[in-house]
Amino acid sequence: MRATLDEVARRAGVSRSAASRAMNNAPHVSPAKRGAVMKAAQELGYFPNATARALATSKVGSVVLVVSNEDPAFFADPFFSQIIVGIATALEKTELDLTLMLASPDDGRTRLERLLRSRRADGVMVLAMRKDDPLNQILAATDLPIVFCGRTLGRESRWYVDADNRGGARLATEHLLDAGRRRIATIIGPMDLEASVARYKGFAEAMAVVGLSSDWIAEADFTHEGGVQAMTKLLNEHPDLDAVFVGSDNMAAAAVRVLKAHGRSVPEDVMVVGFDDLAIAQQTEPTLTTVSQPIRALGLEMAMMLMRLIEGENPSPIILPTRLVVRESAPMPRMVSGAAL
Repeated sequence: MRATLDEVARRAGVSRSAASRAMNNAPHVSPAKRGAVMKAAQELGYFPNATARALATSKVGSVVLVVSNEDPAFFADPFFSQIIVGIATALEKTELDLTLMLASPDDGRTRLERLLRSRRADGVMVLAMRKDDPLNQILAATDLPIVFCGRTLGRESRWYVDADNRGGARLATEHLLDAGRRRIATIIGPMDLEASVARYKGFAEAMAVVGLSSDWIAEADFTHEGGVQAMTKLLNEHPDLDAVFVGSDNMAAAAVRVLKAHGRSVPEDVMVVGFDDLAIAQQTEPTLTTVSQPIRALGLEMAMMLMRLIEGENPSPIILPTRLVVRESAPMPRMVSGAAL
C-alpha cells in the first residue's frame, strides 16, 4: 500500500504542514527538518501525488518543448541535439520535467491543445516555428508562458532567444568581399523561417554596400541533399560564380562536394562560407569557414527564461552574438594562393 504524507511526517517527527513544505521545496524549512522528511520519504517509498502537489504549489512541475517538425532529418541534425543539451543543463538542478511534443501532424497538435487547455504544464518552449504554422492559433489561445527559439514571421513574440543571424550573415559576406570575390551566390534556408530571412538580409546588405546584386539565390531545406540540389542549380544558372554563402553547415558541406564534382577547386575557384559551426565544418575537405552561433546557449537561455516567467518575472528577449570562424574553404585574403593582395 502506498505511503502517505501523514506517515512521512510521523516518521520524521514533524507536522504534516512542515512535511508538505519540505517535499515542495518551500522556503522557511530548516535543513534539519528537510533532511528528516527526505530521509523518511525515501525509507517509506513515498513520492508526492502530482495533483496534490499542483494544488499545493500552483505548479505542475513540467515544461514542454514543442517541435513543429516531423522530418527525421531534423532530429538527426546536431543543431537539435545541442538545443536539447542546453535545455537539459538549465533544468538539471530543478524539479521540472521536460516533455517533448511533435506538433506537426494533426493528432500531435490535438494532443498539445488538450495538454495546454488542461494546464498540465507550467510553460512551453517552441522550436522550428514557421510563418503560417497552424500551431500559431493553438499557442495564441493559452495564457501559459511561451518562449520561442528565434523570432517567428507573422507573429509578435514577446519572449524569445535568438542568434544574431543577420549580423552573422553580413560578416560572412563581407569576408568573401574582402577576399576579392564579387560573383557571390547564396543558398538560403526555407523563407518561411525568420532565421532564413534574417540571414538573407545580412547577405543582401553586405552586397548592396559595394553595389552588387544579391539575386543569385537558391532556396533549400537545411539538409545535405537540399544543399546538393541548390548548389547544382546555382552552377547551372551562374557557372562563373566565385563564392557562395550558405545558410547552414550541412548545406555548405554539400556545396563543397558538388563544386569538387564539377571540377571547381575550393577555395581557389570558389570560396564557401557556412553557418552554425557544427562538427561537420571541421570534417569537410577543405574545412569550412563558417559563422558560429552558440547553439547550446540558445537552449540554455530558453529554459532559463521560461523558469523566470514561471516564477512571475518578466524577462527581456535575448539575442546571442555570432562570430566568423575562418578555416580553409574561405581563408583570410593573404592566404589565398595566387590571389591579388
